Amino acid sequence: MPPARPSDDQPPAFRPETGRRRPDASDARTVGDGAPVSPSRPQAPRRTTGAPARPAARPVPTGDRRPGTVPPPAPNPRARSAQPDARTDPGPATRVGPPAGLQPPARSTTGRATGRAPGAPVRPQDRPAPARPGPPAGRPPAGGAPTVRDPRRRRRLARTVVVLLLVALLAWPVGLLVWANGKIQRTDALSGASGTAGTTYLLAGSDARGDGGVAEDGTTGQRTDTILVLHVPASGPTALISLPRDTYVEVPGNGPAKLNAAYAWGGAPLLVQTVEGLTGLTVDHYAEIGMGGVEQIVDAVDGVNLCYDADVNDPDSGMVWTAGCHDVDGTQALAFARMRKSDPQGDVGRALRQRQLIGAVMGKVSPGALAVRPGQQVSLVDAGTAALTTDEDASIVDLGRLALAFKAANGTDGITGTPPISSMDYRPGDIGSTVLLDPDLTPAFFADIRDGALPAGEVGGIPGS
Repeated sequence: MPPARPSDDQPPAFRPETGRRRPDASDARTVGDGAPVSPSRPQAPRRTTGAPARPAARPVPTGDRRPGTVPPPAPNPRARSAQPDARTDPGPATRVGPPAGLQPPARSTTGRATGRAPGAPVRPQDRPAPARPGPPAGRPPAGGAPTVRDPRRRRRLARTVVVLLLVALLAWPVGLLVWANGKIQRTDALSGASGTAGTTYLLAGSDARGDGGVAEDGTTGQRTDTILVLHVPASGPTALISLPRDTYVEVPGNGPAKLNAAYAWGGAPLLVQTVEGLTGLTVDHYAEIGMGGVEQIVDAVDGVNLCYDADVNDPDSGMVWTAGCHDVDGTQALAFARMRKSDPQGDVGRALRQRQLIGAVMGKVSPGALAVRPGQQVSLVDAGTAALTTDEDASIVDLGRLALAFKAANGTDGITGTPPISSMDYRPGDIGSTVLLDPDLTPAFFADIRDGALPAGEVGGIPGS
């Protein structure tokens, strides 16, 4: 009897040619939401994430198709959507994961799903987009916060600027000192005598008769109208003592004479030896200021303020003055320092005015006043070194110490004045009028200056004044 043809309502799971029956939904157990699973496989745990679940079991085999067997009848087209063919659908009992043969979409290097199987050619839309250029390094993105590199770059820039400023602040004064030290004129002035306690400076102001800016007074050659002994003791007040240029002294190798004659005869070395014999102090450093250079020095500091309590019209020095204090330029300051004949105190009064002028200049060249004016520093050093001559051992540092000592002596804790004077008009022989120091008091006076034993204040002066 021929086998019966399958009807449209015959279950597709029944295969008459083999007599075998494929499991259907009635033979499967359901879990959770009723999805069937194979009874021959353990139940796979249900996934709780959105990722596709792995199949709980492989499809049930449909058997081998041997030669001579009758192929299964074609399924009813009207029922295909409800009951898929076993050749293309493993059945509801095994449809837990994605259909067999399909893989999850591949991921591109940019992290986006490409939707193509592995090994498939790359589609243009699957290629990663080229990177968009960002802002330049060190610059914050437009409209956003600064990058991490910006603060570090600003800090490095700030440190660089600070270092350059420190180098400039240190290099400028050092360079200025080196430059000034090279411009100083030097002479062999020191005697080489054994040193005494403390430090002694000899300051001399010289005039070359006939030079421009200096009035003629009938003398020839070079003279020193200002002689100052500045002594810094090991302890005690600093002293600035004026020696009148007409002081009666013993000039080594020349006999009795006026003090300034020693300079005219032997220059700085003979003047140093004469002062050492008079005071008993060994001169450690010598500084000579050309009075013709005073004009340039005063102009370099933009003038100074000087005071004198008398009206003066002195043709020899060129000083024209109304009693009181006035701001003066270099020309007026030079006349102020040189005037002598119209001053009742003569050389002593002139020494007082010269100290006033030096103090006024030093007040204008204080470090605080010049710190922010490097141009004035250069002008002052240029003018000062042009007018200055020192001993061969003095450096710019020694001159700085001299300036500090001069300022200390003119302060409230310093000593200024003259040695004890016996006569302002002593006339020994054919020398003319001289200034005679007290022979009894002068040796002890300079010994006290050397030891710092005198109290601060004014000393000496004109007898009876």
